[in-house]
Parts: sequence; C-alpha cells; structure tokens
Amino acid sequence: DRYHQYCGRCGTPTVRARNDWNKQCPKCELSHYPRLSPAIIVLVERGDEILLARANRYQGAMYSVLAGFVEPGESLEDTLHREIFEEVGIKVKNVRYFGSQPWPFPNSLMVGFTCEYESGELVLQEEEIADAQWFTADNMPEIPPGISISRRLINWYLDKHRQQ
Repeated sequence: DRYHQYCGRCGTPTVRARNDWNKQCPKCELSHYPRLSPAIIVLVERGDEILLARANRYQGAMYSVLAGFVEPGESLEDTLHREIFEEVGIKVKNVRYFGSQPWPFPNSLMVGFTCEYESGELVLQEEEIADAQWFTADNMPEIPPGISISRRLINWYLDKHRQQ
C-alpha cells in the first residue's frame, strides 16, 4: 500500500477501489495495482528420494525444497532450471505444475512444481545453501510448518510413498 499512496501520473493521493485490489486516482482515474514478485518453489525427486536444502539465512536445522525469484524476461520453467543449477549444481527433467501460494508480504506469489533428477552431482552455492541432501520418506529432517507450499510439496511426496 505504501507504494501507491500517490498517483504516478499526476501526484494526487489515491483511494482504494471499490471492487478490486487496486487503488484509483480520483483526479485522472489511473488504476494502480500492487507489485507482484513471482517465485518458483520446487520438489526434486530421485527415485524414492527428494532433495531438501538448508538455507544459510535461517538458523536451526530446518530443511526445505528449493526456491527462487523469477528474473525479468524469464519464464517460470527457466527460473526453475536456473535456480536448481545455481543452488545445487544438478539438472532436472519432467517438470510438472503443483500449485501456488500467495504471500502478501513481500508481495510474492510462490508457484510450486515437482520434477525429477536428471544428472549432476550436488555442488552447493555456499552463499545461499548451507547443506543439501537426498532424503527418503522414512528419514526426514526437520521440515517447514503445515501452512506453507513447501510443506504441501513435501506432504505430497510423503503421502505418495506411504501408499506404496
């Protein structure tokens, strides 16, 4: 909301629109929509294992799936391949859409995918990733809480392997 207090065209204070998630300029009628920063989040499978990583920016022992922001001019699929290769040095295949989750702060939309390991050895991007390992359903580390799409992805994997 702080980014759209004033109209970018004429400088008039904006007001909330009645039927939409935008703000309206009462003077020139320009609509201002919130900024949206799309990001991918991805579960990588290798046989009966999944790849989980522990980020440097988090304290503790929690592991999660890989994620990253989409760069300008980049598709979601390109982002997925780039982020996985940058963060852990592997290539993947059979990318499938899983679902999405909005995060109002910082104006993000997480778009979830699953994919399969194709090739490469784990080589960590040490500025971002403290550790990354392959885990099985019966040997899981501490994982994110139930409200996040990362946990939904992990639960999807766990449910699939409990049925086998």
